[in-house]
Amino acid sequence: MIQKVFISLFVCFAFTTNYAQQPSKPKPKGAPKSTFQQGAVEQRAYVNQPKPEKIYYVDILTTLGNIRVGLFNETPQHRDNFLKLVREGFYDSLLFHRVINGFMIQGGDPLSRYAEMGAPLGMGDVGYRISPEIVPGIYHKRGALAAARDNNPDRASSGCQFYIVQGKKFTPAELRDMINAINKTKKLDMFSKLMAVDTNKVRIDDFRLRGDDKGLEKYMLQLQPILDTLFEPYFFKPDPNYVQLYTSIGGAPHLDRDYTVFGEVVRGMEVVDRIAELQTGNGNRPVTDIRFRMRIVNP
Repeated sequence: MIQKVFISLFVCFAFTTNYAQQPSKPKPKGAPKSTFQQGAVEQRAYVNQPKPEKIYYVDILTTLGNIRVGLFNETPQHRDNFLKLVREGFYDSLLFHRVINGFMIQGGDPLSRYAEMGAPLGMGDVGYRISPEIVPGIYHKRGALAAARDNNPDRASSGCQFYIVQGKKFTPAELRDMINAINKTKKLDMFSKLMAVDTNKVRIDDFRLRGDDKGLEKYMLQLQPILDTLFEPYFFKPDPNYVQLYTSIGGAPHLDRDYTVFGEVVRGMEVVDRIAELQTGNGNRPVTDIRFRMRIVNP
């Protein structure tokens, strides 16, 4: 019986979040517009963000055509690191080694320069990571340039590997379900961590040993406000641009808040589409090598 009570409260705590039911916070007034846009949809809005004097553009010259990306000044560590590697010729003759149609194309693994056909790739790096620069309002829309990473808990980016989002369009209902799933997963994770705290674990084990269902239920309900307080800063309630972007332009919204987007394609999305549509083999590596090099357009 006590196990049923615990499971019931567990489900209640973890799955009572719906983004549409949360009170909205007042929007800041006078937020300046983003540094640049692709198309007519505004992607970013910032408070007290001065307009940068210069925007850097980089051409990615591939064997299937050229892609031009603009780098965001709102992510200076990623911008400067990318420019440094381009200037050093680091990316010259590397491959787009991972391609998933309807999702993204990924490159920047230094091991791909001399890799044999079909060899697994994606493990190469430059020996350092970059601290995450995940900026609210910068989304994984179609054409977003973002930093790849492994599953490190700090969400630190690879020092060299990147991807360009091809993505797909979503319906409002699909976005709503995705946002609710993100919030529920986060709250479930926080609930598990709260239960693992020594003092809570000891009390819960004591209720279990004594078979005290009512005592356990009362104690768990006392923890509910603590869980809500811990979860509040992580609650994801997107701005209206989020829905507009992913329903009209498309992208990969499930990556938001976990990976750093540091630029966007301003020319050559048709090339991204061509690369994404290539036949692939093991590890989503194209069966035909797609090499590239880079140059800064406005050095």
